[in-house]
Amino acid sequence: MDFNSSLRIAATGLHAQTARMRVIAENIANVDSAGTAPGEEPYRRRIPTFESSFNADVGGRVVEIGQLAYDTSDFTSRFEPGHPAADQNGYVQYPNINTLIETVDMREAQRSYEANLNVVTVTRQMLGRTLDILRG
Repeated sequence: MDFNSSLRIAATGLHAQTARMRVIAENIANVDSAGTAPGEEPYRRRIPTFESSFNADVGGRVVEIGQLAYDTSDFTSRFEPGHPAADQNGYVQYPNINTLIETVDMREAQRSYEANLNVVTVTRQMLGRTLDILRG
């Protein structure tokens, strides 16, 4: 495996983690997005998935963002009789999003992103040192 392959593999990891962080940010942004009418479902939490495949161009396995899955857990209900989406008992359904879980997922995505970025940095440093040796 050469330097370019290392860089391209790390780049796929950077791209996948960026997409993951985007989905997590959407979840967090919609934590209070209730429906607009009684019986209407609120925003449903999305879960990013990843797919690994062999890429012959780089001679290794790369990661890609896969299909978005939906969290099938129950929505939360709050008693808000004045809300336009309140049912006949005064309860409004809110998304099945736990901000603590989203925050932990975001931190994990950030760490994976940083690890891939470190691969890029180290590969560039190694390439620079190799060029220095060849010049000298």
